[in-house]
Amino acid sequence: METERRAWVPWLVTALVTALAGLVLYLSHRSTTVADAAAAAAATRATDAEAVKQLLEAKLAALETERAKLTTEKDQLNTEKAQLSQTVQEQEAELARLKATYEDLQDKMKKEIAEGAIRLTQNGGRIQVDLVDKVLFDSGDASISARGQEVLTRLGAVLSKVDDKLIQVSGHTDDSPPSQKLQATFPTNWELSVARAVNVVRFLQDKGSVPAKRMLAAGYGDTRPLSANASPQGRARNRRIELLLIPELSARRNPAIAKVAPAKGSSAKPVVVKKVRANK
Repeated sequence: METERRAWVPWLVTALVTALAGLVLYLSHRSTTVADAAAAAAATRATDAEAVKQLLEAKLAALETERAKLTTEKDQLNTEKAQLSQTVQEQEAELARLKATYEDLQDKMKKEIAEGAIRLTQNGGRIQVDLVDKVLFDSGDASISARGQEVLTRLGAVLSKVDDKLIQVSGHTDDSPPSQKLQATFPTNWELSVARAVNVVRFLQDKGSVPAKRMLAAGYGDTRPLSANASPQGRARNRRIELLLIPELSARRNPAIAKVAPAKGSSAKPVVVKKVRANK
């Protein structure tokens, strides 16, 4: 029996050694697996962190772009606000000057206004002075009468102080053609209306000291009547000289200042307008 016991001891030892070796291999494998899993998890976390970083950087760049855009828009709004404020101030100053000029004209021309020889109106930032032709001219003539010179002298005293407006002087006639005596000089009402406007411009420059660069002369003939030409009263009203004072700001916005809208009720086509710079 002693011999038999000694025979299976080596096998027991071998079994124990084998079991221990297996245990060691198992533990070693498990440790490697855990380490690999930890490394993989760490790599995943690093990848996720990089992705989050890139996302945040992209959002930050987008926010920076939006901030720059808002800053630009804010600057533009501030510029527009300043420009609008300046425009409002200029318009207020312009209206104040317009009112002063209108009141001065009312005072200087109150006699003719009371007689109905001059009509003074203010509309849309403009002043218009309508002078009945008989106040300025003898019948069928383009030369300024003595009475007309007196009226234009007082009118020029006001206009010479106006340095912020352009002055359009327009000649208008009724539909009666010039008399046979005048037709050699004025074949049609076009020539007559232009000549009268030019003579008024020249007188205002020569005698009234109104700067020529601020004036222009226009002839409309009989194309812009204020009344029907069926009666003497209507024809008399249509024969007139109009002075239109146009604020300089309005003239800068619309260079075609000579293209004044036709009188209400007029169906006239666009007319030829002559700009005249008077010379002494």
